[in-house]
Amino acid sequence: MTTTFAALDWRTMSQEERDRGFNNGVAVPESVAMVAGWERRSAEMRKRYPDHIDLRYGPRERNRIDFLKAGDKAPTLLFIHGGYWQTRAKEVFTIVAEGPMAHGINVALIGYTLAPDATLDEIVAEIHAGIDFLAKQLPALGAAKDGIVVSGWSAGGHLTSMALSHPHVKAGMAISGIYDLDPIRHSYLNVKLRLDGPMSHRNSPMTQAGGPPKPLSLVVGSAELPLLRKQTADFAGHRARYGLPVTYEEIPGANHFTIMQEMMAPEGRITTLIRQLFERTAA
Repeated sequence: MTTTFAALDWRTMSQEERDRGFNNGVAVPESVAMVAGWERRSAEMRKRYPDHIDLRYGPRERNRIDFLKAGDKAPTLLFIHGGYWQTRAKEVFTIVAEGPMAHGINVALIGYTLAPDATLDEIVAEIHAGIDFLAKQLPALGAAKDGIVVSGWSAGGHLTSMALSHPHVKAGMAISGIYDLDPIRHSYLNVKLRLDGPMSHRNSPMTQAGGPPKPLSLVVGSAELPLLRKQTADFAGHRARYGLPVTYEEIPGANHFTIMQEMMAPEGRITTLIRQLFERTAA
């Protein structure tokens, strides 16, 4: 695997190859139906937990958090949705709370302004503002107040890595994320993101010296696009080189979308890793 990834260089690819290398919808054509199923199940789940929906943490329309309570004084996981920073919404992903909640973990889901209505700098700032808000609200919500574990999928995996520096975040669980934005800047995805070199660099945890010394679990599916698998493997190597706490795992047979079953299921591998993060960082 290491040799293959070392030989995989987006800079030597044609524009078409690079664009295809990040296009999960084309790679998994059944994903449209899959995501529609998540959305239906999520709507049903929000009906079961209606008490703390759309808590506003900022002035923009998507600056809202849904909080699903598993129990009094329970710890809290914050989930950040994906969609390459420019599509989808928190409402699609409520169903991912099922796995952690089965083990007594509260789950909050955060919305954020999408590109091109927000730059990546602004999106990262919104996530930090949402964490500020949630941390202050935890006592009133009846949750444990000793910190938050952050998780996210795809673009949410990137935002998880960017949230790890927040003082109220004690660990992260990043799923199929992007950690070096330079190849994204040179792909079709940049039409809406409008990244330039400096913005790409300051929002790429893999190009920074070191990183937050907090536990970070990184997972990706073994059946995902090679450029995405390389992003996760390279970031795990980056953290290991700086002596930062990290685990890396490929979920056998999982693609960019089926990997989320491992969080929706109470006995899923991602659910298990999340539980381990809480155990490892318990006060």
